[in-house]
Amino acid sequence: MKGLAAGIGVVFLSPILIAGTGMMLASSADAVQSNGSFSSCLTDIDTSKVAEQVTKILDGASGKDVHVEGLDLPAEQVPNAQTIVAAGLSLDVPKKGQIIALATAMQESRLRNLNYGDRDSLGLFQQRPSQGWGSAQQIRDPVYASEQFYKHLLKVSGWQQMTVTQAAQAVQKSGLPDAYAQWENLATALQAAIAKTFPSGANDTDGKDADQGKQPSPGTTGCAPDQDGSGFGLIPEGSVPKGYKIPKDADPKARKAITWAMQQLGTLYQWGGSCTNAHGPDPMGRCDCSSLMQQAYAHAGVTLTRTTYTQVNEGKAVPPAQLRPGDLVFSRGTAARPEHVGMYMGEGLVIEAPRTTKPVRITPIKDWTILAARRVI
Repeated sequence: MKGLAAGIGVVFLSPILIAGTGMMLASSADAVQSNGSFSSCLTDIDTSKVAEQVTKILDGASGKDVHVEGLDLPAEQVPNAQTIVAAGLSLDVPKKGQIIALATAMQESRLRNLNYGDRDSLGLFQQRPSQGWGSAQQIRDPVYASEQFYKHLLKVSGWQQMTVTQAAQAVQKSGLPDAYAQWENLATALQAAIAKTFPSGANDTDGKDADQGKQPSPGTTGCAPDQDGSGFGLIPEGSVPKGYKIPKDADPKARKAITWAMQQLGTLYQWGGSCTNAHGPDPMGRCDCSSLMQQAYAHAGVTLTRTTYTQVNEGKAVPPAQLRPGDLVFSRGTAARPEHVGMYMGEGLVIEAPRTTKPVRITPIKDWTILAARRVI
C-alpha cells in the first residue's frame, strides 16, 4: 500500500505541476482568499451522489460536467483527496484520521497543492519548512505532506476521542481553529467514496468504535442551524428558547433529568453549591455545574458523583457527533480533567450552570469546545 500511495502521489501531482504555476496562483489564490471566511455549512451531503461524481473524476472525466458541493475544481481536488486517503491507508490510519486529514486540507488549501501561502506555508496542508515540516520540495509532494500530517496526528494523545476540529487544530495550530468543522460532512463523504476504490478500503473502520467517522446524525453536533443550536438565535439567559421541546425519542430518565434541570433556569451559580434548593435563600443551596448534573439525574433515579473530575468517568464515552439528550458534555481544562460540564438537551442545546455571577442557562452547542462526552444512562 505504501507503493500505491507513492504511485498515486506521482501520477496526480504531475498534471498539477505541468498545468503551470500561473494558473494555480490565479485560480487557487482567488478561491482560498475569497473563501477564507467561509461560514456556510455543507450539510445533507448525498454520499451516493458524491461517490458517483468522484468515480467520474477518477475514471478520467474532465471535471467540466462534474459537480461536488464544496469543490470548485474537482478535477484537481479529487485526485489530491485520493492521495490523502491512500496515504492514510498505507499507514493504517483509521477512517476518522483520514476524515480529519481531508477536512484539514479543505480548510488550509481547498485541496490544492499550493506553491504559496501565509509566510512560508506550502502545499495541501500549508505546512511550513521553517517549522520543521520538511523542505519546500518535500512539502509540495502530496504523498509526503499527507504522511507528515498523519504522523503528527498519531502523536496527539486521545485524538480519536476529539472532534474533527480539535484534532485538526492540535496538529495545525491554526489562527482560525473553529474553521475545520465546516468541512466534516464533505470530508466524510469523500473518504467513503474514495476508500471504496482501494482493496479493503471500504471495510476500514476505527477499530475501537466502528461508528466513528460517520456523518453526524441529526440533532447532534453538526454545523447546520438545527444541529448546533444557532437556529434559536440569541437565547436570553435563564430562558427556554422559543420552539424548543425535549425530543420525543429521549430516554425517559434523560427526559426527567432535563426537565428538572430546566426548573433551575435563572438561579445564580454558586461554586461548591449543592443544588438542593437553588431557589432558596441559602447561596450554598444553589448549583454549580457538576451539582446541577448530579441533582438532575438524582431526580431521575440515577446516581452521579459530585465533581467534573469524576463525572467525566461516569457511564460510557460517546463521540461528540453522536450525542443524545441527557449526555454530559465537558469543556475547559483537559479531556482527562475537565473544568466544566453541561447536559445536552437535543436540538443543538446544552443546559449549564456556567460560572459566578451567571444564572443556570441554555446555550447552543456551537459555543462549546467539547473535550469529552459521557452517556450515564
